[in-house]
Amino acid sequence: MGAVAYVVEDFLGIVQLFSDGSIKRSHENIDFTPFPVQDDGSVDWKDYSYDNHHDLRLRIYKPKSTTTSKLPVIYFLHGGGFCVGSFAWPNFHNCCLRLSSGLHAIVVAPDYRLAPEHRLPAALEDSYGALKWIQTMATKDGGHGETFDRFDFDRFFVTGDSSGGNIAHYLAVRLGPGSPELSPVKIRGYVMLAPFFGGTERTKSEVEGSLTEKFLTLELLDMFWRMSLPVGKTADHSFANPFGPNSPSLELVKLDPILIMVGGNEIMKDRVKVYADRLKKLGKIASYVEFEGKQHGFFSNEPYSDVSESVLNLIKDFVSQQSSN
Repeated sequence: MGAVAYVVEDFLGIVQLFSDGSIKRSHENIDFTPFPVQDDGSVDWKDYSYDNHHDLRLRIYKPKSTTTSKLPVIYFLHGGGFCVGSFAWPNFHNCCLRLSSGLHAIVVAPDYRLAPEHRLPAALEDSYGALKWIQTMATKDGGHGETFDRFDFDRFFVTGDSSGGNIAHYLAVRLGPGSPELSPVKIRGYVMLAPFFGGTERTKSEVEGSLTEKFLTLELLDMFWRMSLPVGKTADHSFANPFGPNSPSLELVKLDPILIMVGGNEIMKDRVKVYADRLKKLGKIASYVEFEGKQHGFFSNEPYSDVSESVLNLIKDFVSQQSSN
């Protein structure tokens, strides 16, 4: 009789990884009551399949309007440590509704395969694949009629929250300025909301993070990396640490402008700031904004909070500035 499999990793009972490699997911352990959907009817939204092979969908949000003018496009990548999350979760749904109405923009929010069933680079490849699907729609409309008639594919911006911010970095490096391989889709900039990066050397905010964060802990971040990175790899892997000892140099890599935001009480604050500082030192166009006293998810989980207008105004100014370049 074989040995009984035991739990190796356990994220709140939502995702459990067992010693024999089996995985159990339970959506019953997720409490969505803090995130009531706030849909005032000003935005239309609809789901589409972009990858039938992996059963992946995305959601498109469009502001209701009497005009037929073209609108900028925000490509929103949700967070969740690469292990949980979906555009359909009410917190991310609220966030996309707010981005669409507040920026008067179209929002495209794709799902991607999750770890540990699908370890990195699966999420990275899926997020790229969704962009290629949008490119196909831009060139031949894909039979979806009026769905894409108000897309201004020349004003396309990638926005990523947490692990989605990590993916945004990957896409910025892969696609280069203006994303020529996605033509006529032209990415003009990237917005990262507390991008999820890692490293084996601890930062000050990681060590002291338990004093300021309600939910995120260093142990939890380590668990996400253990479950999402290729088996046996550390948080210095290039998927986790863009400036790690084994990561390719970004010195000669040209990037579109990047806007980076983080909460002042975030456990990942110092790592995000180092990322922004390193980009600037290499001559990249990178802006860093810190929101005092805010914790992880301060916008994506609370898109109607007191600070949300400031976040939206920053993104709006960024979109306006990069659209005119």
